[in-house]
Amino acid sequence: MTAKNSERKFSLEEDGEYINRELSWVRFNSRVLDEAMDKSKPLLERVKFLAIFSNNLDEFFMIRVSGLIRQLNNGVVNLPPDGMTAVEQLAAIRRALTVDVKRQSDCWYNDLQPALRENGIEILGYDELSDKQRIYLDDYFKNEIFPTLTPLAFDPGHPFPHISNLSLNFALALRDEAGQARFARLKIPESFPRLLVLPADCEDKMEKIGLRGTRSVDRFVWLEDVVEANMGMLFPGMTIENAELFRVTRDADFEIEADEAEDLLRSIRESVERRRFGCAVRLQLEKNSPKHIREILTRNLELSQFQVYSMKYPVGMSALMQLYGKVDRPDLKFPPFTPRIPPEVADRRAIFHTIAERDVLLYHPYDSFMPVVDFIREASRDPNVLAIKQTLYRTGSNSPIVEALKEACTRGKQVAALVELKARFDEENNIGWARALESAGVHVVYGLPGLKTHAKVCLVIRREKGGIKRYVHLSTGNYNAVTAGIYTDFGLFTSNPEIGADASDLFNVLTGYSMQREYRKLLVAPHTLRREIIARIDREIESHRRIGGGRIVFKLNAISDRESMDALYRASAAGVKIDLQVRGICCLRPGVPGLSENITVTSIVGRFLEHTRAFYFHNGGQDELYLGSADLMTRNLDRRVECLYPVEDPSLRRRIVEVILPVHFADDVQCSSLDERGEYSRTAPREGGGIDSQRWMIDNPGMASFGTQVGR
Repeated sequence: MTAKNSERKFSLEEDGEYINRELSWVRFNSRVLDEAMDKSKPLLERVKFLAIFSNNLDEFFMIRVSGLIRQLNNGVVNLPPDGMTAVEQLAAIRRALTVDVKRQSDCWYNDLQPALRENGIEILGYDELSDKQRIYLDDYFKNEIFPTLTPLAFDPGHPFPHISNLSLNFALALRDEAGQARFARLKIPESFPRLLVLPADCEDKMEKIGLRGTRSVDRFVWLEDVVEANMGMLFPGMTIENAELFRVTRDADFEIEADEAEDLLRSIRESVERRRFGCAVRLQLEKNSPKHIREILTRNLELSQFQVYSMKYPVGMSALMQLYGKVDRPDLKFPPFTPRIPPEVADRRAIFHTIAERDVLLYHPYDSFMPVVDFIREASRDPNVLAIKQTLYRTGSNSPIVEALKEACTRGKQVAALVELKARFDEENNIGWARALESAGVHVVYGLPGLKTHAKVCLVIRREKGGIKRYVHLSTGNYNAVTAGIYTDFGLFTSNPEIGADASDLFNVLTGYSMQREYRKLLVAPHTLRREIIARIDREIESHRRIGGGRIVFKLNAISDRESMDALYRASAAGVKIDLQVRGICCLRPGVPGLSENITVTSIVGRFLEHTRAFYFHNGGQDELYLGSADLMTRNLDRRVECLYPVEDPSLRRRIVEVILPVHFADDVQCSSLDERGEYSRTAPREGGGIDSQRWMIDNPGMASFGTQVGR
């Protein structure tokens, strides 16, 4: 944020009631970059945040910026609540990202790379290599890399080659023996690690150069540096005048009209393949690249100058995640911790007995994900279990959940799985799981036409002495054992008959032709969720008018739905105190007199990805709490199957309302506050030491002290 911007006064007439969605996201990702720049964090964790910032930006261009460019090219006038046109948004994004891209580069060159060297982790330039190291790498290039390279000429006899999405390439200006200028493109092969490891002894076998080795390594060289140093082998008789590294980002947002697709599985597979060929939306090019090379690329990629980003080397810093994953330096990472297994579900053999007696709450990653895996495994093996029904959105690789569902089929149980093929960037993975499940005999369905199924529900039907009993697991996060270790999410086990009946009705909608729209306990999008949330906000307004004490607390990932924001504005104007903790996109302006003066918005970006969704209403002392899969975004409320579920057990509700939420809202170490202009500032630590909510949750397993005073 520039000094000029920081001094500008907010004007409701000038700025409007809402913050732009895309700019809100850019500010969120800027806070991710802040974590990379925070010298109080372990070094390799900072490198990881730098890689995450870059990866986030790639997806932002592939999905959000590409959508704005489509609007611009097609003349679509579809203004968001804030009223900015596509041109205005693209210009504002460019201004903001120009600052952040420079911050990223400065952070790497002036801070992280020197700090890595000081700690014995070196990424060497070719000019820094010893003769022995160069000989080793040159041999590796000749024997391993060279055979995979395919230089493509561009001249009247050769069309401009296709540049695949996010691939790394050299643009080469050449001159032949007759003095004729030539142009070629050379793609860096993706079959090799981007960062090659230099073994301590360069006489070691060549396979140790890749990141496939098991021993700790501390010296690396960029793959493209090895290619550039040896690319003369590809062009004998030619002079290489310029070799400029570049990268293209393409439109990757392809919607499938499921009701028109004869075979959804095939259509999804084809859409994934088309991502390589979508329209170019960004060109990342090395700084000081010659003008004629820039012109060749922009002209043939059909890009405007605002879509070109000049980068200081290296291009594509998401590759730095390799350092975090492969360098064995625990001293440069967050201290490991062991997630707690709640004693009530420690014995997996008694899990159904436990859930039959009382609801069980898990808070990942502080509570282990293993009870969820155990629940489904026991269901697959228990002879009294008749059926299992499950939604799968992002399961990850080597999923124990999927294996348990397959095992259930082999044991003769009825198993149905809703595999959401339209989970963006997980389509290929989900296609693989869908086929594996079908091969095992699972009834696999792919969701409803025009809707993504984002709800997280597992239903187990069990025969017991008193008759058929339903056991349900509901979650705010995916059934993914890996992300459960790095995302914060709530999970609830319950045998509540009404929730169980609702779960059955929901699966009948997902797998059959049921037109169910109303539910007993669950709030389900796209039919009831927005209506019921707004009704509860209006109820809070009425309660506050009658008896005072109106209070709303939401913790979620994003809020951009206009109807929901307007309802919160109404509540604020009526005097209801509203605290929102929104990790990412927030289009609501807090603290505006007459509009939102009773609303505060904070955000936590830290070691774990804050992913929980919790909706609390004081309700005149009869407090009500919902958890679930949905954010308050129009896409979630209108174009997805989402599910919010009530926490009715008083002790579990107290655990969340009196401990977990207050700890997070009291955070003054990782927390930032949003102001009416849409700018974030770090919360000032209180005297005597602050509260890092994620650290507090690690240090206080079980959160048993319900009365702990952690609020401001």
